[in-house]
Amino acid sequence: MKWPALLPIAFLPVTVLAQDSTVARPSPEAFMASLHPVSGSVGIGDGIATLQLPDSYRFLDPAGSRRLLVDAWGNPPDAVDGTLGVLFPTSTDLLSAEGWAVIISYDKDGYVDDAGAEAINYDSLLHQMREATVEANKERTRQGYPAVDLIGWATPPHYNRDTHKLYWAKELAFSGDPSHTLNYGVRVLGRRGVLVLNAVAPLEALPRIEQSMQSVIGYVQFNEGHRYQDFIPGADKKAAYGVAGLIAGAVAAKAGFFKLLWVAILALKKFIIAGVAALGVVLRRVFKKQATPTPTPPA
Repeated sequence: MKWPALLPIAFLPVTVLAQDSTVARPSPEAFMASLHPVSGSVGIGDGIATLQLPDSYRFLDPAGSRRLLVDAWGNPPDAVDGTLGVLFPTSTDLLSAEGWAVIISYDKDGYVDDAGAEAINYDSLLHQMREATVEANKERTRQGYPAVDLIGWATPPHYNRDTHKLYWAKELAFSGDPSHTLNYGVRVLGRRGVLVLNAVAPLEALPRIEQSMQSVIGYVQFNEGHRYQDFIPGADKKAAYGVAGLIAGAVAAKAGFFKLLWVAILALKKFIIAGVAALGVVLRRVFKKQATPTPTPPA
């Protein structure tokens, strides 16, 4: 079965491992063991956060994650820079077509003010995101990549003000592919930035993935000194966007390439890198539109 898999990366499981036919390929078991997956209490990002994992989940450090994403999944080396790790359930085979995982990164844009998060009109935001997708597709298709359509929310956005954690899921469709893709995102807000967790799977896997991701949300916590409540007004940097910007992909506008971001799509487990400039222009237009008060129409 062919379906796009984890958010910022590309086409599904053609397992690359050794490309040179003269080089002996390791067995899948030996390859996975060489990545040194761990469980239990795991520090990530030079001590900014901690994962508390049960035996049913494993974590790959940046080195192991890089080998998985590049050597096994065929992504360009530059595209995985900044990955803090990969989290996956032990029940999945990462080297199979059904394998899925959560890629973790950290955005250092600053403290994201969550004021007004409950008042966000997610239907209106979805409409703006669709417009941005249409514009970005012009550049994607110009560069020879398939267009992607944002069908709608697979799981509407939800922000928990007590834990400062945000999650949502989008349904995506790629031109030429009859199956739809589930893109599940989690954001954990901190003092100086946001932990980014992204997973992609076939749409029909939504119940299973959603159940798993609800557990994953509880596994990750910022450490003391890096927590959201540790923010010092006037001393710490604030992000230029709010909760709506996290959902719409404001970070993509400043990125040098699509790396673990909203429109960076993992299908056949190879990064699709396209349309950054076009998307940046559209997103700036979208957020400028959001910031401009709507004039009262004449009677």
